[in-house]
Amino acid sequence: MKESILDVLLYLFEHYLTDDADLVRDRDNLQSGPLFEELGQAGFSPAEINKAFEWLDALARQRPSASPARANGPVRVYAGPELDRLDTDCRGFLLFLEQHGVLDAGQRELVLDRAMALDQDGIDLDDLKWVVLMVLFNQPGSEAAYAWMETQMFEDEPEPVH
Repeated sequence: MKESILDVLLYLFEHYLTDDADLVRDRDNLQSGPLFEELGQAGFSPAEINKAFEWLDALARQRPSASPARANGPVRVYAGPELDRLDTDCRGFLLFLEQHGVLDAGQRELVLDRAMALDQDGIDLDDLKWVVLMVLFNQPGSEAAYAWMETQMFEDEPEPVH
C-alpha cells in the first residue's frame, strides 16, 4: 500500500492534533515514542512518517504576517510547478477563500507552500481542503475561519459564506 505524506498527516490530524495541539511541538517524543510505533503499525513507512513530521515542523515555523483583507487587491498568479500540481478547481477554491475572508494573502501563501511540500504529482481539491484546514488550525486568530472550513468539509450541506 503506497501511503503519502498527506495520509500520515490526516491520520495525525484526525486522531491526535485536534485533541492536543501541543502534541506536534514535542517532536522528540513523537519520533521515539508510542505514536511513532502506532503510525508504523497503522501501515505507514518510517520515511513517510518522518516526512510528515518535517511538514508539520515547517508549518509550525511559518507564521504569515497579518495582511489586511482587500477586496480589490492583487490577484495571485500561478506559474511552473504550481500550475502543474494545482488544477483550476484548486486555484479557484483558494481565490474563493481569499475573496470571502477565510484566508488572507499570507495564509494563502502558507497553504500553497504546504500543498507543494506534500511531494505529490497532483493535488486534488479534497487534498487542498485538508491542507487549508491544517494551516488554519495552526494559525492563532483563525478560529472562525477554521470552524467555517471544518463545517464545509464535514456537513452534508455546507453553509454559505457571508
